[in-house]
Amino acid sequence: MELRGEISPTKPLVVVAVDAEAAHLSTALPVLIVGVGKIDAVASLYEAVGALPLDERPTTILNLGTAGALHDHHEGVFEIGTVLQHDLDGPAIETITGVNPSPDLHLGDGLVLASGDTFIQHADDRARLAARADLCDMEGYAVASTALRLGLGVSVIKHVSDRADARAAASWNASVRHSSRVLGAWLKEHVDA
Repeated sequence: MELRGEISPTKPLVVVAVDAEAAHLSTALPVLIVGVGKIDAVASLYEAVGALPLDERPTTILNLGTAGALHDHHEGVFEIGTVLQHDLDGPAIETITGVNPSPDLHLGDGLVLASGDTFIQHADDRARLAARADLCDMEGYAVASTALRLGLGVSVIKHVSDRADARAAASWNASVRHSSRVLGAWLKEHVDA
């Protein structure tokens, strides 16, 4: 975890997974780099924000990052309307315990993001997720769930970096800096203005 800047009750906290996603954001807002995957995202966000008194917490959490496209027509930047966990079968657990530990999170209008601790790069995984979602990542659900549990507003904004296919890893590596620039422009236009 790395926090750049100071958390303020008058500003949103920008949350990204890795340094490469933050490299070109060019913002005066505080930026928290949480690491890859759901566990690092939850732990880092709780560590950075959870112990703060309520009146010192950020106005909202703004999760910016890259995502794989589960449908070929998705390109560019998208606001996420619903986040789901694709690697935890909440409904099955609910039949056993009576509680769904992984309900879909409805954040507003926008695409559906499937989050999980798997880098999607196989056709069968892509097809399975495409039946329920538009994009996939590894931290969005964890960031959104943690923010909501902390009583904070949350927005999830993703830039398509790859096609969640056999070329996904190479594509992500080749495009992550471009994604950071695009997300930086989005941030300037929508938040910093």
